[in-house]
Amino acid sequence: MRTSLLSGMTTRGASFLAAGIAAALTGYLLGERALLCVGVALVALPLLAAMAARRGQYRLSVSRVIKPPRVPAGHTAKVTLRVENISRGSTGLLLAEDAVPYALGARPRYVLDKIERRGTRELSYPLRSDLRGKFEIGPLSLRVADSFGLVEISRSLSGRTTFVVTPRVVPLARTVISRAWGGEGEGHARLASMAGEDDVIPREYRDGDERRRVHWRSTARYGELMVRREEQRWRNRATVLLDSRSMSHAGTGTASSFEIAVSAAASVGVHVTQEGLTCQFISDSDIIRAGPFLQDRLLDALAVIRPSSLRTLDRAFKELKVVGGGVIIAVMGRLSQPEARQLAACRTEGSQGIALLLDVVAWADTKRPPSPVSPLAIEADDSVGIDAPAGADGHGMDVASGQRPPSQPTELATAAAILRAAGWHVTIVSPDSPLSMAWQRLPRAAEMLVATGTSLYPGAGNGDAR
Repeated sequence: MRTSLLSGMTTRGASFLAAGIAAALTGYLLGERALLCVGVALVALPLLAAMAARRGQYRLSVSRVIKPPRVPAGHTAKVTLRVENISRGSTGLLLAEDAVPYALGARPRYVLDKIERRGTRELSYPLRSDLRGKFEIGPLSLRVADSFGLVEISRSLSGRTTFVVTPRVVPLARTVISRAWGGEGEGHARLASMAGEDDVIPREYRDGDERRRVHWRSTARYGELMVRREEQRWRNRATVLLDSRSMSHAGTGTASSFEIAVSAAASVGVHVTQEGLTCQFISDSDIIRAGPFLQDRLLDALAVIRPSSLRTLDRAFKELKVVGGGVIIAVMGRLSQPEARQLAACRTEGSQGIALLLDVVAWADTKRPPSPVSPLAIEADDSVGIDAPAGADGHGMDVASGQRPPSQPTELATAAAILRAAGWHVTIVSPDSPLSMAWQRLPRAAEMLVATGTSLYPGAGNGDAR
């Protein structure tokens, strides 16, 4: 691209030029030959520097590679820049700077002394972020400067490269959800031995159902097309629910309850896909259907998810009911009693519900003394009440005195009690009880499978109400 001779002039160069013009005019008007020569020299110096810098705009080819292009938060990737001189002559002094977002740190700068014709240079630097997100790296800026600092011409080379920082993925124990959900182990044996034609639970036909699954006896009875429920397929399917409403979370930065919830959803999603289950993801603002490369699609979506402004979870609950059975793993923030009852109703007969409840109050005030009803006490005690006493607000706080009675259950305890009463397995996640520890407190997969199998038949309970 052709540029004017004055483009790229620095402040020093412009000052030289202005002083030279003034000196030259003054010397000419006053007849001072020496002053006129000084003025001409001051004008010529930045112009000659600009001509030299323009000749230094060489033809260069730049490529950028990021390995790996997707990393969890807190991990490091390596960026490699390859600069090739495709002009006819060698280059002079070049200053290189790669554009990096502020969240990823300072911009890397390099000094390239000389690149011969057809020569290449490789530049590399680390890239690390504690914040999840999708970032654009580049373009690379090359600056040609003269020795006196009078002219500096910049050029942007190469395009932008996408760098994805996913949420932190915590390894989870296989004892809770394992390949046994695929039909192996004691739970499958019990279900297979007890099931028969009389135990078929039909449902209405949906688009995509295979005709060989049509249950003709039920079709004749109800007057509409009915199909068999495939319990084996149910156990092969897992649904991860994330409560991403801003009103349900507290705290700021990477240590907020929302970021912990996103990390928990990513960890659970990766865990169930690696265990061979068909997984799909549901939040109050997004739905990711099961399909190829689900793990990559899930991590990409969670890398950019933000707290939503929605007030209810109606859309997510409606989608859960459409999904039907399988394993439901819900990562929830602050839950009111009506929302806890709605979530509890999403677990159908034969399916399994696991709820990871975040102790949001602990994130809201980290300096607050421990609650009279601690998360561990909630895990161990199923006898906490469901209805808050009169005179208390939604968080169990007495309106008149502003204090919490020692015997009063918290909102978290109430939600946990509602879910357990409906047959859900509940565990509490708090700043002092990380995800891996909370996950290990859930019952083993074999216990869940037996409970799921027995709940399909008359006289059976709702499973382990731990």
